[in-house]
Amino acid sequence: MSPQNPAESLLYKALIWTWPFYAIGALYAVGPVLGWTAGALALLAAYLGPAMREDLQPATTVSGLIWIWGLGMAVMLLALWVGHLDWGLGTKQTIKSSIGWAKGWALLALFPLVGAILPIRRTLLIRGQCVVGAWTLALAPILLIAPYIGLPEKIFTSPFKVLGGPGPEYFSVYFFTYDPSSWTPRWQFYAPWSPFAALLGVIMVLFAMEEENRNWKAAGIAAGVLMILASKSRMGLVGLVACTVGPRLLPLVLKGWAWHVTAALTASLAVVGTALLSFVQNGITAFKEARADSTRVRETLQRIAEERWQNDAFWFGHGTVQPGPHLVEYMPIGSHHTWFGLLFVKGVVGFLALAVPLGLHICVVMADAARNPRGRLPLGILMTMVLLSFGENIEIEAYMLWPGLVMLGVHLREMQADSCAERPALGSAAAQT
Repeated sequence: MSPQNPAESLLYKALIWTWPFYAIGALYAVGPVLGWTAGALALLAAYLGPAMREDLQPATTVSGLIWIWGLGMAVMLLALWVGHLDWGLGTKQTIKSSIGWAKGWALLALFPLVGAILPIRRTLLIRGQCVVGAWTLALAPILLIAPYIGLPEKIFTSPFKVLGGPGPEYFSVYFFTYDPSSWTPRWQFYAPWSPFAALLGVIMVLFAMEEENRNWKAAGIAAGVLMILASKSRMGLVGLVACTVGPRLLPLVLKGWAWHVTAALTASLAVVGTALLSFVQNGITAFKEARADSTRVRETLQRIAEERWQNDAFWFGHGTVQPGPHLVEYMPIGSHHTWFGLLFVKGVVGFLALAVPLGLHICVVMADAARNPRGRLPLGILMTMVLLSFGENIEIEAYMLWPGLVMLGVHLREMQADSCAERPALGSAAAQT
């Protein structure tokens, strides 16, 4: 498994060097540079078409979803400018926020564009994730034993922090961190914090499940599960089950017997419905109480963001996050939830700029996953992104989600190729009749 063109080489090396990049605190810088470099190469290939070098020949047709993503993220930038103008945040802050858009929201459009245009194989991305998994397993012993042999939490903060970012944790290298609510160790691996590491673990498991080599598959799955468990994230545990099982059950919607079973189960709710509802409610309560302080802070932040959005800036938001009160431990209003964050920072316009392309993409991938196994991985990635959006700000984590985003574009390219292949066949059949 080796790269066959410069685009594959660029992406594969950036992926398998995840841990070395993390060791020098450079991951937050690598993601945006990779996105804009590969995105520029994709646009150049699309512009030159047949004149492009043979091993970088672009796809003949590009899915309209790719351009919808691009339009949505452009609208996101427009909402940012209008919000800054409405609240008089000044030129300096507007430029700073626009750079933040280029390192965050823009990547949600650029990486799928790369996968949809350039000839990148899904098998290469899958193997790359498994290589990262092997790195993770190799480093796991020292990480897991660190708090028990007296090693410090943080190793150092990289000089790359001068490049600017959401916070120093994006440029810091950790052995582990302590959970402030219980003072027990949690591990974040190469992510800026533990819950995000858990969702990266879910994505690693999704990729590894598609690997054909048993050894690499075992390494990827083991590393992903380790990241989920060691991060002690509730959301990661939910994702491990829902995002891996859900796409594989989707083809059942086309099976008649599955509908009969569903009808029987639905009818049985008349008998067991009350007990089942009580069980689910107790499970939700236990889920929230597992980290009660975190749940309280998140719910309060969401409530404040919703009220401030409705009362102050309905259409274009406040332009930027703002410090919260002591009640939420001074955490920024608009953080810890993508959708409430969008409403607070960019209003309804920003909310729709993400909801429309994401919703359309989910519908397209679900339809393909119900008929074709190739849709399972992209559907799992989208489900993980949706799950992530309810606990994190997805835009500031796009720099780590890029393998999944590229895979979304690769899947759309595969669908377009099949669609183009079917048209001549249908035309030939029609002519013969």
